[in-house]
Formats: sequence, structure tokens, C-alpha cells
Amino acid sequence: MEKVKEYSNGEVTIIWKPEQCIHSGICVKGLPEVFQPKDKPWIKIDNATTQALVSQVKDCPSGALSHYMNSEKEQMEQPEDIKVEIRENGPLLVYGDCEIKNPDGSTTTKKRSSAFCRCGASSNKPFCDGSHADVGFVG
Repeated sequence: MEKVKEYSNGEVTIIWKPEQCIHSGICVKGLPEVFQPKDKPWIKIDNATTQALVSQVKDCPSGALSHYMNSEKEQMEQPEDIKVEIRENGPLLVYGDCEIKNPDGSTTTKKRSSAFCRCGASSNKPFCDGSHADVGFVG
């Protein structure tokens, strides 16, 4: 069963799925007063405005971070358009809902965003697990 942690400030709840995290550090760089990976709990949700939290969570490349507004009790809608971004020396990021067809014919549905391996070293192919940093991938 996948581990899921929730952090709420009363207005918004941030959901963290640690097994999906590729440790890109985008959250830490964007809101270092909130995302402090060396601390427990590592998310200090009261250290930023709801708007800043939502904005930063939307930048999570792996989808490990998501959110919902407490008043709505459901996740906010994501854009219908799909955006693809190639990260320098890192993964291929796909923003938007997508269905992945596996070689065995099964499918995996990813919501909001996905990070796909470009270096070939991931142990979670086709998804990135951060191995590009370990192998010195350049591309």
C-alpha cells in the first residue's frame, strides 16, 4: 500500500506520496521556509500563504506533491492541455493527465504530472527515480 502524508493549514491540504518523489529539489528551492527535508515533519505548511503553497505544489515534476482546497474536499482541476518539458541533465516531464500503455498491454494512468527517465538508469522505468544524478547523465 502506498504511503501518503497530508499536511493542512485549515484552508489547503498538501498531499505527499514519498514513493513517487524523485527528489528534484524544486519544492525546496522554491519555498525553503516550507519544504525542509532534514526536519520531521519536513513540510512546515504554516510558513507560507495558501497561494504560495498551491503555486509551488503545482511545480512538482513527479506528482508526489498535490493539494486540495479544504472547503471543496476535492483536488483542484488541472489544465486539460498536456505540456512536455525536457529538464537539462534530467527527466522528461509531462504535465497533464496521461495514460501509459505498458509492453505487456496493461495501462497506467498518471494524473497531473509525470517524470519519465531519459538516462536509462532508473530502476522504476519508464519513470524517473532520480538515478540521472548518480550516473552523471548529461543531455
